[in-house]
Amino acid sequence: MTRYDDGIGVGAVGAVELTRVRQLWHLLEPLHAVLYYAPAVFEEAAALGYDTKERWPSYFPLRAAPLGPVGAERVTSAFYSFSPRMVAEHIDSAWATADPAAVLAARSRGIDRAYRAIFGDRVDGPELAEAAALARRAAESVNTAGRPLAAANAEVEWPEAPHLQLWQAATILREHRGDGHLAALLVAGLDPVESLVSFAAIGAASVERFASRGWSAAEWESARERLTVRGLVDESGAATDAGRDLRHRVEHHTDQLAAAPWQLLGSQHTARLADLLGDFWVAVLSSGLLPSETTLGIGRV
Repeated sequence: MTRYDDGIGVGAVGAVELTRVRQLWHLLEPLHAVLYYAPAVFEEAAALGYDTKERWPSYFPLRAAPLGPVGAERVTSAFYSFSPRMVAEHIDSAWATADPAAVLAARSRGIDRAYRAIFGDRVDGPELAEAAALARRAAESVNTAGRPLAAANAEVEWPEAPHLQLWQAATILREHRGDGHLAALLVAGLDPVESLVSFAAIGAASVERFASRGWSAAEWESARERLTVRGLVDESGAATDAGRDLRHRVEHHTDQLAAAPWQLLGSQHTARLADLLGDFWVAVLSSGLLPSETTLGIGRV
């Protein structure tokens, strides 16, 4: 099995396998994603004045708030795969509705309510407290150089409640991974819309699901044509062997770039965290809040 090598050393005592790195992403991502689907969060966003009839008007300020009152160009850069038009539609007016500090407070209140509804009495239990402490240790170890969303979330003050610390840690770690994923896409020569077309081509999610990122049919088709010229997709839009190999290398590179916090936490503590997160992961998935298909391709790649 492959160990990561990012300057700390391959084969060191307590080295964490890349399969474990990916497992921790799969376990933590749903805990973070509650932010974008929980009714309690929508209620907090609506109280600030955001339209919550659909998820996007609140999604953009909720995720971008740690960056401060930035404009659409910087949010588009950090979010990468969203159409610039879609970002501008929601960000151009976001900070006139509420300032980032108010949004950060609202998302904390919303997660508090959502986690209490999902986890019940376990929200104050020793297992969650232990998981939060381990996840926080990993999150506090991340190197945020070149990772704007991870850096922005790492600057947010840590809450006192363990369940809110768990969400904060999950968020820092997922944005750290996400920032690294964008670097892997850039190395692979995949622009924002090409990254989606190539991912759909291997069956990570349906084209309709990826269409939620706001690209027009003409932009999607143009990207598909560019990938066809490169030999990465065929005329039907399905990935060629070369296309599948490229996406595999992107995901492998992403895992490598995401490994450092788990390497620093150590294999035993990382394994313990994975064990502790299992029940909370099941609770989130069983809540019915999250969609069965996402653009992340979890469980399908």
